[in-house]
Amino acid sequence: MTDSAAADPSAVPAPSMGASAGSEPGVRDHQVVVIGAGPAGLTAAYQLHKYGVASTIVEADEVVGGISRTAERDGWRFDIGGHRFFTKVKPVDDLWHEILPQEDFLLRPRKSRIFYDGKYYDYPLKASNALKNLGVIEAVRCVMSYVWARIRPPKDQTNYEGWLVARFGWRLYRTFFKTYTEKVWGVPVSSMPADWAAQRVKELSLGKAIVNALLPKRNQKEITSLIEEFQYPKYGPGMMWEVCRDKVVAQGSQVQMGTKVVTVRHEGGRATAVVAQRADGTTVEHACTEVISSMPISSLLRAMDPPIPDHVRKAADGLSFRDFLTVALVVPASDVPWNDNWIYVHSPEVEVGRIQNFGSWSPYLVKEGRNVLGLEYFVFEGDRMWNSADEDLVALGQRELQTLGLVDADRVEAGYVVRMPKAYPTYDETYRDNVDVLRGWLAEHAANVHPVGRNGMFRYNNQDHSMYTAMLTVENICTGTAHDVWSVNVEEEYHEVAEAVGPEDAGIDDGRPSPKAVAGTGRAGPVTPRAAVDATRAARGAGDADPS
Repeated sequence: MTDSAAADPSAVPAPSMGASAGSEPGVRDHQVVVIGAGPAGLTAAYQLHKYGVASTIVEADEVVGGISRTAERDGWRFDIGGHRFFTKVKPVDDLWHEILPQEDFLLRPRKSRIFYDGKYYDYPLKASNALKNLGVIEAVRCVMSYVWARIRPPKDQTNYEGWLVARFGWRLYRTFFKTYTEKVWGVPVSSMPADWAAQRVKELSLGKAIVNALLPKRNQKEITSLIEEFQYPKYGPGMMWEVCRDKVVAQGSQVQMGTKVVTVRHEGGRATAVVAQRADGTTVEHACTEVISSMPISSLLRAMDPPIPDHVRKAADGLSFRDFLTVALVVPASDVPWNDNWIYVHSPEVEVGRIQNFGSWSPYLVKEGRNVLGLEYFVFEGDRMWNSADEDLVALGQRELQTLGLVDADRVEAGYVVRMPKAYPTYDETYRDNVDVLRGWLAEHAANVHPVGRNGMFRYNNQDHSMYTAMLTVENICTGTAHDVWSVNVEEEYHEVAEAVGPEDAGIDDGRPSPKAVAGTGRAGPVTPRAAVDATRAARGAGDADPS
């Protein structure tokens, strides 16, 4: 994703990792309030202690980790989406292993499949499997469709559909792209612009997929879809942030859970205090010299006191999110003979978009003789599915497992529902301008408020990116550097599509990545026209986005 308002990402150096506590004059005088106890917020708190700075972390939820949490119900642990620990940013990888010892990581093989038309396709594509599932006649039709698309490509390739059809043909587009994409983002593929497609599947085409299928290379890391192994904390990604929380508390920071930021007081161009409300309705005010915020930037601006002007509020209200819920179903382990980490469900007759197999992620997440399958539904907060009773969602999950031929409905022994609001920023035609307005207002009226992370910056960041924005921000606060944190995720390349960074690109003797390495860590979401999003929300009964 490019961002005309941001600086060249080649200007972003890696943060210094070796400064001693309190090495900068006056650094211990900082009063830092960190809003949010997800990867960005807790990374910031952890890094601050390297400069002798304790902080107050305020988290609205009762669980740390944000979307990278591991939910726990009755002794079962499951992710909110699957979270592979893979990064090209060495300081982030180093920090993961600084927080957790190596023995707490598992090296997991990546296996996933696509379900479509009653069949399971290996992903990445394997020629023998695809041919068997498609059948000779359908395989020939797909190839002919591809050839025809090369001869007579769609006239309009500015949208995602036309771009994909030109590179795969209509038949493979419908099989492997259309339905799943529309489930995730809630709008027709034909309404999405092609610039996102160029990032998401930049290095893939039918020809490259066939070559890879026939001539596989071990541990291929040049194409997003082909990364074969990743690290994973044995008790799930939430283990990382639970341990991180404990470490910052042990060093003197405070973590206030179930406490929502309601006001950020500002005066003379700087924030002076953060007011947070506890679950019992009482409030607490924290004086501050700096605020590091991973709460949604739109909510942050609406919390300002004195209030933001109308045009800034309009920009804040113009930002919206895609929401997410997981239906976790307990089944006998013998009923799940397959070892996929997850399955992409392209079949249009069910609403589930993806199914996580948590026993395959880690045996420590499940109990002896049992497994947990996580059915993921992409929704809008307040729509029909979001508002459904938990028991109805569990029943839906049971039916859809049976429809897919995975597990008979009557074999499900228990079910749990976890809703995750604001899981993905929704990029519409005006989001860049809206974010620029919010950034500009902060720079002028609250320059010591530092947005970080996915929702804090309204960036479709991975966990490593969210952490990296926090690391750079802490160095800016404690050492006076001027890293442009907003440049971290503006490059064209998706973080696993980028070419592997060799020793010659490491840049600095301590192994920190060069700008080339940093530029290979990004990811973006598609621009989804606001009219299409609003139409989908209305059709699903969600109404207008909640500006809370």
